[in-house]
Amino acid sequence: MRCPYCGTLDDKVLESRTMVNGESIRRRRECLACGYRFTSYERIDEKPFMVVKRDGRRQPFDRQKLEKGIERALEKRPVSTSMVEQISNDIEDLAIKLGKENREISTSSLGELVLEKLSQIDAVAYIRFASVYRHFENLEEFITEVKNIEKKGH
Repeated sequence: MRCPYCGTLDDKVLESRTMVNGESIRRRRECLACGYRFTSYERIDEKPFMVVKRDGRRQPFDRQKLEKGIERALEKRPVSTSMVEQISNDIEDLAIKLGKENREISTSSLGELVLEKLSQIDAVAYIRFASVYRHFENLEEFITEVKNIEKKGH
């Protein structure tokens, strides 16, 4: 660490202390060249997990947005609020696993994860989400999707 007084790179750590929240470490240092004492802080520099939109824009992953979409699809369905939270947790974990390398996931991949989860839980919620996510243009597309879910055994 460069001494803020003389600019030398030689120092020794006198004391290290983990800060209250455990997210940073405070270190008291002493410059070996001039004896100046100073404090440094060490913390993890974590890049946010990003979602890549269809038009190429990137925005931070928003769990609340994910939950809202799932809640809307499950509205007035026999599924508990704790189940919505569990579904959101599962999807968030899967998304982070899939996008681990470059810390991002496309909205299409994220949407497919939601559809896969909803298809296991509630066919009506699946169709609701699919109709918004897949932008059905006409009745035939909608009917085809309903037939596909019927084939899967729902």
